[in-house]
Parts: sequence; structure tokens; C-alpha cells
Amino acid sequence: MEGSPGSPGQLSRREYEILEHLADGLSDQEIADALFLSLNTVKWHNRQIYSKLGVESRTQAIAQARRLHILGPERTGASPRLSGSSEPPAEDRPTARQKVHFTTSFDGTRIAFAVAGSGPPLVKTATFMSHLEYDWESPVWRHWLDALTSQNTLIRYDERGNGLSDWDVEDLSFEAWVRDLEAVVDAAGLQQFPLFAMSQGGTVAVSYTVRHPEKVSHLILYGAYARGWLNRDLTEDQVEEEKLLIDLMRVGWGRKNPAFRQVFATQLRPNATSDDLSALDEQMRISTSSENAARLESEMHRTDIRALAPLVTVPTLILHCREDAAVPFEEGRLLASLIPNAQFIALESGNHLLTSHEPAWSKFVVALRSFLDTGDG
Repeated sequence: MEGSPGSPGQLSRREYEILEHLADGLSDQEIADALFLSLNTVKWHNRQIYSKLGVESRTQAIAQARRLHILGPERTGASPRLSGSSEPPAEDRPTARQKVHFTTSFDGTRIAFAVAGSGPPLVKTATFMSHLEYDWESPVWRHWLDALTSQNTLIRYDERGNGLSDWDVEDLSFEAWVRDLEAVVDAAGLQQFPLFAMSQGGTVAVSYTVRHPEKVSHLILYGAYARGWLNRDLTEDQVEEEKLLIDLMRVGWGRKNPAFRQVFATQLRPNATSDDLSALDEQMRISTSSENAARLESEMHRTDIRALAPLVTVPTLILHCREDAAVPFEEGRLLASLIPNAQFIALESGNHLLTSHEPAWSKFVVALRSFLDTGDG
């Protein structure tokens, strides 16, 4: 943290907002309701405020803030009692301010990572088809980022070969993906945090958690799997289909004609509108090259963490859509059966990437926040 204790310029906007509510006499629960935060998040902010002001209680914090002119004179009249039963729509909330940084992984590859939001840290593993800057503008990812930053400081990064990270990379192996996550966690100076992963990022998250159980407080996996495509029980026709998809990526991913990329887009959102397909197409095109797309997809298909999953010791929540066209529901169930005491939630959707307007999205957000608040679901 920059500044010395008691420096009025070092409180974040959220901390100042909570400090004002403390001065108005609101309880922690009332502040949580007013700001659409969890009670645990408000308590976490309170500890940050006390530390920065060099005090040990809310009474001391208010008095110190007034001495430093962070707060104005004590108000008279009734204290405001704000309440709220639900979070405002994502489109009505301002975009979280994001700062992009770079770190160097084990082999010299530059990995771009971003920090956004306010509150306790939440780390998200890299996802194929990401771009730290463009994601905030994309209807594919915007509501995901809004949800993940609404109560937490989100630390996420672009996978090697994607987005703002280095594209010209020799090593695109699974081991490199895990070590990139290690590099980002070290660069961010994180001691312990919940780890969130989607899709192929789940295998990376499980591997990291087994290697660093002291770092991960709890693990959340959405649309994830334990075994890549080539490690499933495939027919000869399905093996040929895998080879065809990889060739299609290598040949058609970078073309102006979106027809090639839409083959993959319809797996992510089978009932996508024309606007959805356009957004997914732009996301794919801007995120990586055709060669990298083919190489990354090939590596994903070869991953297998079935031997690692039973070694996970942290509380784990797994969510999966019943009709997921990209990662079959049975693969999510298999992963949940391998991780000891994992909680499994089925979502009623056919999308691999949930939209903000379907009921499954609300169920996902509620489950995620409940799990983060309690630590054990």
C-alpha cells in the first residue's frame, strides 16, 4: 500500500464510501445492503480502513478521519438507512477501473495481467479467447467481469499466445499454463485467495491448487472438465472430427470471412443470435492468431487431471450447464466425483458461455457469491 498510516489520500473510493456510512451510524449489515456487498466484504474493507488510518475500531476510525479532514464535521439529524434487496443491473453500474501489468514467466514469456474492482482478492485463470482490454467492451465477457469485480478485486491474465500476452511463443504446453498462473500470483503479491476457472482453465486451476494448497482458500470451477477431448471414450469418427476441427482452426481462424469461426461460436452458444455470433467472432479474431488457436486447442484436447483431482483439499464448487454443447455435462459430473467433497450445481442452459439474460446466469451469480461468503458453500 502506498502512503503512511493516516495519509488521507490512500483510501480507495470504496473505502471512503464505507467510511462515510460508518460515520452515519450504519451497521456493517446495513452498509452491505446499501452498497450491494456481502457482509464479509464490508468487514474486509473495515480492516483495510483501520490499518490505513492506524486505528483499531470504527469509533477511532471516524475520529481520525475527521482530524485528517477525510470526513467533514459530525452530521446532525437522523442517520440515513439505505437498503437494497438485489444488485443493480450490470448496465447501470460503472465499469470497474482496471490496471494492466506485465510479468515474466519461467521461460521469459511476457504475461499480461489486470487488476480491477475492490474488495478481497479473487484470481481467475486464463481462458482461451481473452483480451484484457477488449473483454470489457465485449458482450461475451462484460457481464462476467461485472459480476466478478462487484465485490472483489479481480486478478486475471491473458494466456500465453492470447490478448496482450506474447503471441510468438514456442512453449504452449499445459505445464507452461500452470507456471504462468504461478508467475501472475507471485507478481500480484498474493498470499491466499479464492481461485475461479472456466472451461479449460479448470485443469490449470486444479493443478495449481494441488501444488499450492496453502495459497487457495477455495476453488470454483465452471464448465470445466478433468479430461480433454482425446482422453475421453471416442469413436473413430469423433477422433477424425477432432483432427478436422484443428485443421479448420489453422486454415480459417484468421480469415475475414467469419464462417470458419462461427463453427466454434455455435458450440459456445448454440442458440446465438446474429449479434451474439458477431460478438463471438470479433472476440475470437482479436484474441489470437489462427496458428496459436490450433496449437492451444490441440493442447487442451490432450490434458488429463484425473489423477490430480482427488488430491484437491480445499472447498470446491463446480457448476455446469446441462446441455453444454462444448463440454458435455457428464464431464462436469466426472470432475465433481473426483474432487473430495466437491459441491456440484447443475445449471439449466445449453450455453457454454452464459448470457446475462438467462435464468441460469442469476443462479450462477448467487451460487458463486454464497460460496465465496461462506467458504464451504
